[in-house]
Amino acid sequence: MKLVQFMLRDHKYRIGVLKDNQIIDLKSKFNFVPCLMVEFFASSSALAVVKEILEHPKAIYSLDEVDLLAPIMRPDKVMCIGLNYKNFCDELHTGCPGEPVVFSKFPSCITGPHSNIKLPTISNQVDWEVELAVVIGKQAKNVTASEAFDYVLGYTVAQDISARDWQVRNGGQYLLSKSMDTFCPLGPYIVTKDEIPDPHNLNLKCWVNGELKQAGNTKDLIHKIDKLIEHLSSITTLYPGDLILTGIPSGVGCNRNPPQFLKKGDILESEIEGIGRLVNHVV
Repeated sequence: MKLVQFMLRDHKYRIGVLKDNQIIDLKSKFNFVPCLMVEFFASSSALAVVKEILEHPKAIYSLDEVDLLAPIMRPDKVMCIGLNYKNFCDELHTGCPGEPVVFSKFPSCITGPHSNIKLPTISNQVDWEVELAVVIGKQAKNVTASEAFDYVLGYTVAQDISARDWQVRNGGQYLLSKSMDTFCPLGPYIVTKDEIPDPHNLNLKCWVNGELKQAGNTKDLIHKIDKLIEHLSSITTLYPGDLILTGIPSGVGCNRNPPQFLKKGDILESEIEGIGRLVNHVV
């Protein structure tokens, strides 16, 4: 199942299911359905409600009638894992970390799958980072790795846009460099976990103006998804809609010779096998 957040010409947020290139509006049948995905899946009966609506849909829209938004908006947390692909660690000439390197992004930097990436005036080193994002489906605390996938709703494509010059400021704190406006394109939908037999064997790629920059496979994750959920939930409670960005393969701009960064007019495309593609213009 592909879950979407979208907007019609009334500019009201809606949630839906993409099926056969059409969007089934989940709110059109039941008034109690919230307008935000993160609120909907706070209910333990959300998936059951979706299945009931799909059996007798009321409002259906074609893709050209809607604007697709980020499938998760206003989550409690956006957690990111650094140094989680061996080839990226090799690119940096550093060893693989013994435990996950965790940082965060402000949820306010999330933007849509086709939205513009806005270059900040305070940085001229804005870089690309395609990542598999895990979407948490229910509250999790002290979850073991063996039960971790019970708490996963699904997966989506993320771009961890980064201002590299700001990564070395503030004593090396990453938060500000990762959290500038529009620095987290997300989408185009959440693919539920039942449609992804093995999230640890997915190709992911990133292009700038049609030129391939990153190519990797999630089989190369150093810290796997189940272990990440175990680790993170031992520290903090995970809530429905929380995002875990699992890391990046090699090929980012700052490690090239000479370094390359995003500039006005660029088109950034990000794709993960079986999940979808983001296409974002840089302005």
